[in-house]
Amino acid sequence: MKISDTQPKEEQRTAVAFKEWVVITDLLGCGEQILILRKGGIHEKGGGFQVEHRGFFLYPTLFHQQRESVIPKAQARYDEILPRFSDTGSVPIQYWIEVADTCWVMDWSKIEKLAPYHAWTQEVIRARFGWGKDEGLFVIVARVYRLSAPKAIPVLKEYAGCKSWIELDENTVPALEKKTPVLNDGAFETKLREIQKCL
Repeated sequence: MKISDTQPKEEQRTAVAFKEWVVITDLLGCGEQILILRKGGIHEKGGGFQVEHRGFFLYPTLFHQQRESVIPKAQARYDEILPRFSDTGSVPIQYWIEVADTCWVMDWSKIEKLAPYHAWTQEVIRARFGWGKDEGLFVIVARVYRLSAPKAIPVLKEYAGCKSWIELDENTVPALEKKTPVLNDGAFETKLREIQKCL
């Protein structure tokens, strides 16, 4: 299940960002969730989604159905944070992710066990699991860091579309110096072990 320790680590400054719903981004940023479950978008390069990067920024996105696609507790959180994203000309980049663990899971019963650890409804996750030619989902355990100097960056046309990975304009990339984990080591390791037991 562990990502390869021989995979080269990226530079501490990168322009890569991962698109995720605003409500999930918020939950990751609060430390309430450390999971990302992804199948991929219809515009993914190379034939489908892959966990291509060990470190990346979170790029929060609005999606008209995301409110009803998360559990009630997360719906309430979505209602609270939505006003922050009313300016469609810019997007706040506040968090950096380091991939602590990842795997491709083809056993639906294992995905079901992860329900306490994420905010998507089971209906949404089941649809993602079954989408495409192969049943399964990428499970990504994310170590989330809060940036010391977050930035609101302009929305560019190349960021649009149903895709997971985007390359940010180099001139807008936030600094990574003095970033801090949203969960301390002990709290994160506890959640990580619980998730690994499910898989």
